[in-house]
Amino acid sequence: MDEGLFADTAVIRRVAAESLLLAGGGRATLLQIAHPGVAQGVYEHSDFAERPIDRLRTTLSYVYGVLFGTRAEGEAISRAVAAMHRRVIGPGYHADDPGLQVWVNATLFDTAVVLYQRVFGPLSPAELDTCYRQYSVLATSIGCPEGAWPADRAAFQRYWAHMIETVPVGEPAREIAHALLWPHNLPVAWRPGIPVNRFVTIGLLPGPIRAGYGYPWSARQQRRLDRGLSVTSVVYPRAPLVLRHALKDYYLRDLRRRLARRRQPRWTPPSPGGAPTPPVG
Repeated sequence: MDEGLFADTAVIRRVAAESLLLAGGGRATLLQIAHPGVAQGVYEHSDFAERPIDRLRTTLSYVYGVLFGTRAEGEAISRAVAAMHRRVIGPGYHADDPGLQVWVNATLFDTAVVLYQRVFGPLSPAELDTCYRQYSVLATSIGCPEGAWPADRAAFQRYWAHMIETVPVGEPAREIAHALLWPHNLPVAWRPGIPVNRFVTIGLLPGPIRAGYGYPWSARQQRRLDRGLSVTSVVYPRAPLVLRHALKDYYLRDLRRRLARRRQPRWTPPSPGGAPTPPVG
């Protein structure tokens, strides 16, 4: 049976399976759009600030499909995402730019390991090295050249530090971030979580990026965030795996349903003298 690119024991699967990482989704997104090329592409080609649930579905379907799906499922969702990216092009940017692909994937890797280690404790250097190498697949699966991803974790840390200090957060990024952190069109059931999501997202941002967005952050706020993460580190790891992996399982099932519908015939020729069979789906 095709179990996909990684074994269930792979470090990347252990890390990425945790629903906890959803708490870092805002951080990763704001880091991504801090890059002017990403921000301009999103600003001119995407309405995900108006449809955040759809954006979340696309992102998680891609991540879980590649990391936990079969090879065929990973390839199918990768082709779909790559096709969307080919349409995102404009003056001075295009979504297939390896530099942008590396930056977007870097935000996913860094956010995942930051949150995972805050809650579960440090990964060993060997585990971090392995996880880092494995995370490159989220970039290369949509066409990023393998050589564009920093060669090892030490090279990545130099790249990351440089980017955090030098990426200029522009007005398009600030407008998109405001729409994401102060949304007006979320389902009613999600609205009570907006202030918590906003607090965690801003608090987890690296200082220079947070300052670029113009978000104030005090020592008192940092203590509140640290206490919250400390409580999470006691409670969350003791939760049943079925709950901790619920997000991954849900979006993987959703992806498989959609792929199955695509494989079904859209039209069946009529039998002689009969009426056409209606489209499926």
